[in-house]
Amino acid sequence: MDLPRHFTIRESSHRIHNPYDEVKLATLGAALHLTPGTSILDLACGSGEMLATWSRDHGITGTGVDISTVMLAQARARVEELGVADKIAFVHADAAGYVSAAPVDVAACIGATWIGDGVAGTIELLDRSLRPGGVMLIGEPYWIKEPTDDAVVAVHARSREDYASLPDLVRGFGDLGWDLIEMVLANPDSWDRYHGAQWRNVRLFLDANPHDELAPMFREELRKAPLQHLVCREYLGWGVFALMKR
Repeated sequence: MDLPRHFTIRESSHRIHNPYDEVKLATLGAALHLTPGTSILDLACGSGEMLATWSRDHGITGTGVDISTVMLAQARARVEELGVADKIAFVHADAAGYVSAAPVDVAACIGATWIGDGVAGTIELLDRSLRPGGVMLIGEPYWIKEPTDDAVVAVHARSREDYASLPDLVRGFGDLGWDLIEMVLANPDSWDRYHGAQWRNVRLFLDANPHDELAPMFREELRKAPLQHLVCREYLGWGVFALMKR
C-alpha cells in the first residue's frame, strides 16, 4: 500500500502538497485561534507540514494518516527537526475510512476529498472523528469562472461537475448542515510555486535518471505541463474552508 513513484517524484521537494505557501498555512492556523493541546486529525496528511508547524507555533497535538511511505518518512523527519515529535504521530494507512479512536477538536482533509468520493462523503467521514462543537477543515478546488473549453476542464478534472463555483461550494456546505466560519484561499502566485516546483523536480529527476522507465512520461509532461498551467491558470481556485456543524 503506497503511492505510485511518479507522485512522490513529482512532489519530492514539496513540504506542502497543495497550492498553499508557508504564509497561507500560517495564516490559516492563526485564523483558527488554535490553543495548546488542541487535537487535530489530518487525513491524507502528506509530509505533515501542517501538523508539524502548527504544533511548533500553537502547541497542538495530532495524528496524520497517509498512504505514502515516502511522505510519511519526510513527515517524521520534519517533526523531529521542529522538536515536536512527542506531540505528533503518523499512521501509514489508507485515509479512506479512517476514524480516530477518540474524538478530536479539529478534523481535516486538505486537498484529498477523493478519500470520501467527494466533498459530501469526506465531510461525513471526518464528522465521525470530530467532537461536538469541533472544527472541520476541507481543502478543495473550485471554478473561478466556468471553463468554456473541454481542453481546460481536462487539465484539472474529469468533468465540469467535479468542482463547483466558490458560491456553490459554500452553499453546498450549508446544505449539508455546516456553517462556514473561516476560509483561506490560494492565489495565482501560490499555484505557480506549487506547479513550478513540480516541473523542477521532474527535470532534475530526468537529468539524473535519463533511462528510467518513467522518463518518457515525464519528458512529455514537462513539455506540456507549463503551458497547460498558463492557459488554465485563470479558471481554477483552491482554498481551505473551516466548518462547524449546526
